[in-house]
Amino acid sequence: MDPSRASAGCPVSRIAAEFDPFGDAYQENPAAVLAAAREREPVFYSPELDHWVVTRYRDVKEFFRDTKRFSAANALEPITPLGEKARARLAEYDFAPGPVLVNEDEPVHMRRRKRLAPPLAAEEVAKLEPRIRELVTSYVDAFATRGSADLVDDLLWEVPAIVGLLVCGVPDEDIDRARHYTIKMGMFTWGKPTEEHQVEIADQVGQWWRLSGQLVDRLKREGGQGWVPTAIDVHRDDPELVDDNHLQNMMMSGLVAAHETTTNATANALRFLLTQRDSWAELCADPALIPNAVEECLRFRASVLCWRRKALVDVEVDGVTIPAGSRVLLVIGSGNHDETVFDNPQELDIHRPNAKRHLSFGMGAHACIGAPLARLEMRIILEELTRRLPHMRLVEGQDFGYLHNASFHGPRHLRVEWDPADNPVDA
Repeated sequence: MDPSRASAGCPVSRIAAEFDPFGDAYQENPAAVLAAAREREPVFYSPELDHWVVTRYRDVKEFFRDTKRFSAANALEPITPLGEKARARLAEYDFAPGPVLVNEDEPVHMRRRKRLAPPLAAEEVAKLEPRIRELVTSYVDAFATRGSADLVDDLLWEVPAIVGLLVCGVPDEDIDRARHYTIKMGMFTWGKPTEEHQVEIADQVGQWWRLSGQLVDRLKREGGQGWVPTAIDVHRDDPELVDDNHLQNMMMSGLVAAHETTTNATANALRFLLTQRDSWAELCADPALIPNAVEECLRFRASVLCWRRKALVDVEVDGVTIPAGSRVLLVIGSGNHDETVFDNPQELDIHRPNAKRHLSFGMGAHACIGAPLARLEMRIILEELTRRLPHMRLVEGQDFGYLHNASFHGPRHLRVEWDPADNPVDA
């Protein structure tokens, strides 16, 4: 069978027919689920998703970089189309999603990116280290003598939310109010929710949209520092490049980008490092190993398993033709385990020399603008936990509670325990 005819209703392969990104196996080990595809059918059409699925490192990387044959316009569309009730609920909030950096094409994309990127450059983000470390320390203080914690509930959910608001330029007095509006966009964009759940999520999205507009209005009146205040300056200088709708979308999407993905990435890292005690012990003994361990954890279990593109022309890859107009799923979590790039990719190796070649922050013109911030937060959290609670361990037999969605990937719970009597005296 010509695979390019699959979307026309022809029979699909067993690999394609069995691919279920909402199932338990994919949530537990997405790279393993696609191992056979990487070997024998690296590009296939999924009738479940109505997307062409791309699984090998070289193809994912090439498609990310190719802005002439692939559009990013569908990157934020819900993978499960919204029902009438959910659309009606969003309309009640005057929700008006528009293109932001992640889902816009040339020629406007690079013009906007160059004007908006400076506040998120590595040298600028590094200035936040003392404040982030102080924040992490305050949260660890709250449970260090308790002997148990859910690291997601007690640390990893709130800290990236607060940091995200800070980086977006939200005034300190509004951060506490705004952090309660944080939403889990994974199910909205990447899940398969019921109609009732869609309405519930739509209500949360609408509330955050409304609040985002209020925060932008305040920053316009009072000024500030950060990503959105910089965009407001660009708006005043070039209102066609950055209009009011773009500012509101920036505020809303900026927190999601800085929050849920960082929470998931750090939770994944801690889960697998604590499972692999030898690696955890090495990090506790030598914090200098932590930066490379961060890269390896991002490779081993990405917090964003896949991203999307739309083919603008017929594209032939690995003997398969992806027809023009097709939706394409670039599976980062599979490419990061490509045996032709990473030796023994199924192993978490904190000393891996090429760990930083992972695809977890994308590639090319749309590479994640917030990558320096995510790396900084992950490093600080690992430094503080290995220093203060080197003896903590995972609670045995726990359900990590991964949300059943195609991309946003991280445990909803990460329960740990330790004997407070063994806490280091100098920590």
